[in-house]
Amino acid sequence: MTNHTYKIVALSLLSVAANLGAAPSVYPTGVTRYDTATAYNSYVIFSGQDKKTHLIDMNGNEVHSWNAEGFPPVLLDPALTGGQRGNVLVQLASAPGTANEGNGLRNQAIGELDWNSNVVWQWGAAASAQDAYAAPVEGKSNAQVPGGSAKQHHDWRRLKNGNTLVLANLVQPVAGFKAPQVLDDVIYEVNKQGDVVWKWTASEHLAEFGFSAASLKLVKEGLSPRGPGAPFDYLHINNMSVLGPNKWYDAGDQRFHPDNILIDSREANFIVIIDKHTGKVVWNLGPDYPAQVRGPRVLPRPVDQIVGQHDAHLIEPGLPGAGHILVFDNQGEAGYPRVSVGVQPRSRVLEIDPIKKQIVWEYTGGDSNGPEWSFYSSFISSARRLPNGNTLIDEGMNGRIFQVTSKGDIAWEYISPYFAPTPVAGAGKPVLSNWLYRAQPVPYNWVPEGTPRSEKAVTPPEPGKFRVASH
Repeated sequence: MTNHTYKIVALSLLSVAANLGAAPSVYPTGVTRYDTATAYNSYVIFSGQDKKTHLIDMNGNEVHSWNAEGFPPVLLDPALTGGQRGNVLVQLASAPGTANEGNGLRNQAIGELDWNSNVVWQWGAAASAQDAYAAPVEGKSNAQVPGGSAKQHHDWRRLKNGNTLVLANLVQPVAGFKAPQVLDDVIYEVNKQGDVVWKWTASEHLAEFGFSAASLKLVKEGLSPRGPGAPFDYLHINNMSVLGPNKWYDAGDQRFHPDNILIDSREANFIVIIDKHTGKVVWNLGPDYPAQVRGPRVLPRPVDQIVGQHDAHLIEPGLPGAGHILVFDNQGEAGYPRVSVGVQPRSRVLEIDPIKKQIVWEYTGGDSNGPEWSFYSSFISSARRLPNGNTLIDEGMNGRIFQVTSKGDIAWEYISPYFAPTPVAGAGKPVLSNWLYRAQPVPYNWVPEGTPRSEKAVTPPEPGKFRVASH
């Protein structure tokens, strides 16, 4: 049996078991399923546990890489780079410390690299002379960076005007909180010269997020589980996207102005839209929801309990479901008070009509003819709609990226081979893991011409028939 066949055959073990909370100790990596008739062909970019950023083709071949990671990496549309193809946003320098410390507190500098890893733009302070990209661009001072360090985490977006929206951390005391300091979330709009031209701070809008009086009391009384000296990460905003053109604004709904910003809070289970002009929250979903009802699913239906979600965004014009919100509903544990999925942990991907606040499409493990717990990531992860109606899903906890059709059939599947000892909350020590934060589909024409790609079908065997030969 060749190594290639081994990887294909062993998919069945992974599809059935490795994406559970308790995975087998041995399973294949790379592309393990590829139906060329139903999959949408593109590149995919992600950062692995090897601290590098990888661009792969449909057969899992690495066609390019950058010796830097992103939180997340963002391969830019050439329309935002003056036609340059293959430019990527990544972290450029990190300070020493615990890798899981306070989201972005170790993140010293961020920036844009071109296809050849040249620094095109940089914002932040180099942590040390040993950092690969420590040198400032064109001698630009970093004095304008708040606190001298980028502290970017979870998201950032390049705007059409050339500026960059940066989601970052801000450690500060907040009046009314029991915790001496909170790990606040702040959004900066940074121009090409590195100047902050717009700023939004989460704690200034607590009354706008939809908390009941009882929930807000729990928020303010909370303390950091990291210990008495650590700032309290009370919201843990893990996503920030710009609405962009959409049918709701075209129909006259000012809440959906293309410049407005959508964020979500993992710890508080809400999704909100921020008016870019006023900074006010103008639309919200959560933090309180009806409980999920077990049994046959009916669509459409009112949005039920979302827990610890990631990657909420409006589906772009021209894609199936345009104008709806697509979100990875982790169903981990979060909220004020805490809610969890219960005995059978499982995740969902939801497509939501933001006006009616109804679920119009969803994906669970059951839609791929498995138990619902066969699809689960309690943290990180993402979901993106593709032009043919498929959805690219990153089941981040297990390093699994896959495409599903609108009916839930798996059209393509890839398991990250980039394992490394990784600090994981609660483990007490680094553990071997291939988890990956987010995966982005990349159109072929977003990278330089001549970049190789392969599109050969990969067919897995029937589950239960693979055996590892003894020696």
